[in-house]
Amino acid sequence: METGSHPYVDYLKTLEFGGREGNYFDLPGLGGDKYDRLPYSIRVLLESGIRNCDGFQITSQDVTNLLDWNQNQDKKIEIPFRPARVILQDFTGVPAVVDFAAMRDAVKSLGGDPSLINPVCPADLVIDHSVQVDYFRSSEALTRNQAMEMERNRERFVFLKWGAKAFKNMLIVPPGCGIVHQVNLEYLGRVVFNSGGLLYPDSLVGTDSHTTMINGLGIVGWGVGGIEAEAVMLGQCISMVLPQVVGYKLTGVVSSYATSTDVVLTITKHLRQVGVVGKFVEFFGPGVAQLSIADRATISNMCPEYGATVGYFPVDDMSIKYLRQTGREAGSVEMIEKYLRAVGMFRDYSNSEQDPAFSQILELDLSTVVPSLSGPKRPHDRVSVSDMKTDFSQCLQNKVGFKGFQIPADKHGASAPFSYEGKDYTLKHGSVVISAITSCTNTSNPSVMLGAGLLAKKACERGLSVAPYIKTSLSPGSGVVTYYLKESGVIPYLEQLGFHLVGYGCMTCIGNSGPLPEAVTTAVEQADLVAVGVLSGNRNFEGRINPHTRANYLTSPPLCIAYAIAGTVLIDFEKEPLGVDSSGSPVFLKDIWPTRAELQEVERQYVVPAMFRDTYSKITESNSSWNELEAPDSQLYPWDPKSTYIKSPPFFDGMTQDPPAVRDVEKAAVLLNLGDSVTTDHISPAGSISRTSPAARYLSSRGMTPREFNSYGARRGNDSVMARGTFANIRLVNKFMSKPGPKTLHFPSGESMDVFDAAERYRSEGRPLIVLAGKDYGSGSSRDWAAKGPWMLGVKAVVAESFERIHRSNLVGMGILPLQFTDGATTETLRLTGKEFYSVQVPPQLKPGQLLTVKTDSGVSVEVRCRIDTDVELTYYQHGGILNYMVRKMSK
Repeated sequence: METGSHPYVDYLKTLEFGGREGNYFDLPGLGGDKYDRLPYSIRVLLESGIRNCDGFQITSQDVTNLLDWNQNQDKKIEIPFRPARVILQDFTGVPAVVDFAAMRDAVKSLGGDPSLINPVCPADLVIDHSVQVDYFRSSEALTRNQAMEMERNRERFVFLKWGAKAFKNMLIVPPGCGIVHQVNLEYLGRVVFNSGGLLYPDSLVGTDSHTTMINGLGIVGWGVGGIEAEAVMLGQCISMVLPQVVGYKLTGVVSSYATSTDVVLTITKHLRQVGVVGKFVEFFGPGVAQLSIADRATISNMCPEYGATVGYFPVDDMSIKYLRQTGREAGSVEMIEKYLRAVGMFRDYSNSEQDPAFSQILELDLSTVVPSLSGPKRPHDRVSVSDMKTDFSQCLQNKVGFKGFQIPADKHGASAPFSYEGKDYTLKHGSVVISAITSCTNTSNPSVMLGAGLLAKKACERGLSVAPYIKTSLSPGSGVVTYYLKESGVIPYLEQLGFHLVGYGCMTCIGNSGPLPEAVTTAVEQADLVAVGVLSGNRNFEGRINPHTRANYLTSPPLCIAYAIAGTVLIDFEKEPLGVDSSGSPVFLKDIWPTRAELQEVERQYVVPAMFRDTYSKITESNSSWNELEAPDSQLYPWDPKSTYIKSPPFFDGMTQDPPAVRDVEKAAVLLNLGDSVTTDHISPAGSISRTSPAARYLSSRGMTPREFNSYGARRGNDSVMARGTFANIRLVNKFMSKPGPKTLHFPSGESMDVFDAAERYRSEGRPLIVLAGKDYGSGSSRDWAAKGPWMLGVKAVVAESFERIHRSNLVGMGILPLQFTDGATTETLRLTGKEFYSVQVPPQLKPGQLLTVKTDSGVSVEVRCRIDTDVELTYYQHGGILNYMVRKMSK
């Protein structure tokens, strides 16, 4: 940064640390009393604004708007934000690099210099190990899964290695090394940057909604779609509305029987009920000091489930201890603490005089938290363990919905006998068939991971076991977890119960559990049973975990093991034993539950800095198969037309130097008529590729066998597969159809067909498309293909009651118009069937938030609000999307 002409150069100061010195912007000196009242998360945005103020993307007025947050928080003022870095996970990292490669081709075709397409901020690309867990109850599970991953994804990995050579500032962490968020927490997170002698706070955006996990370490970061992340990597600011900040005060101490998982499930339910969508949540109060960084990270990780943009914990003494514990260099830790104290970003949670002003204050007494689960279909439907038996029984008889399966009363006692490995078993409603300790939500937390290990040890010592047909697995978020589980001696007991290490990364939580035993699936199907999956992940939406588990519950790792031993969720742990020991005596959960003192001692003894240093010192070279891959050295990628994995996307086909005029949407058909809470899981291709799907037919036409189909995640670099997998979720509820599934009706013929096939037919007829939806359209993970896929199907607009923040932004980023019903109107109140044809007049001088009129051929006229929220978003839309805008900008 050239500071000579910088508008805030007079506020630069010098800080000495460890015999060195660096410059920083004196925020307290600039802001005075106003700064002292700012929420700590807003202070990070302010610093970025000051440091990056160039008079163009960020102006002095933007800085003033941030400094005056207290007066401006309700005014929906647009602000720019330039994060310090971008982090990509493999699932969205591959399309990002594909898009960059295609953008280079497009820039060259328009006469520009393709080398200009380069990420301009530090980017950490973490490759998640995300193959299906086909092997279990085997000490070879990890080896076999990693070999399978390399076999299935070699072409994709070669492409990523090319990207690491071709683009600047890109660090790739190889497969088999950890899940993006936990590696970010334990290794990649800087907390404070020292770039050329200029000190500033770490901040980031990431291509996964659970990027928010890093907020537990005092680093402001949140999830964006791949589209928005690509723009940031190309030097664009994120345009956002100045957020309200909800202060969440924590008091008290967590009881000995509750875990951090229980705390987060309690907070998730509370905040979802209050409503914090689009807001920052910042934690404060004396209770925060009682939480470890791993506890805080668990709470921050679940931020998307309670709907906030961030769940932020400012840095304090506990944060500094964590940096030392995880092996950060001593000089860096000293710099971090001194800088944050100098700029007023270091917290003492016991000092209420440091509490800033908040938009709203909520409170939780941690001592009131009890052991919990969430489910059976949503992460914010918390159930106390003590109520679980009753709650599940009620769900069986409730009408079909988030808390209901509508099983006829005479079928509640249904059962299905079956044989497995030479023994006879019986499945009933509530039987557990999957139990997985999975996902970064909890595997970053030594207390619950060691708690699971100690519980397993005590269970084995009492002679308890898990039925072999239950698919059990352990997929930590980093090698450090395996390290301390081995050193503490609990791995043999976990394995004895079937919880073998199967890999590092997104597994059961994202639907990569692999198939259940055939005898189990047959029994479930024949008796129409509501079988159950329990997992320590963060999402349990319908159809996500496994097609044969209609009920899925999130819970802590120790309770995953407890329910696996019990074999059912229809158990009251306080009154009913898990089983009997060798002497025939009943064994209750309380008999094997580890005490807090036991956990603290084991954690103190075995979770040490040397583990983190040893694991991460060799992380970039730790996978020999990855090291042996050879990648092209060319600047432009040599596309292989025969590839079914990597394909140049069509986003820039037929692109002109100047953007075309914005067009009206004329006589559009409704591709799908959807209800509330349609998630990106429903929209975006995810999980395995069904043998009867359009994607399967495409792959078969390219010579692939079903065994070679792999998953949608693995084929995210091929738009032909992804377009065919859009809206392909088996649980998608389309009002046109009588039952859930990836089907729709074509109009005016009324013919039933796959969604992709219907879109293709409309395309051949020259008919544009829209989607009708209810509340919270696009909630869930920040999947860029949830916007790219509909664009490829020909969707021009989505008309909904409300939108999830990230997805709305992604729609605009792909040139799709998000329109929101006004005054509480719905398709039902307007008596819209979706069988009409719809027209939207889009004025040439469209403005953010402008009211528009939607007209149907049935004579209904509807007022909607254009949910293009900012001028920058409007520019992207006018160019047909953010990537098109960047190509035109670079080519000039």
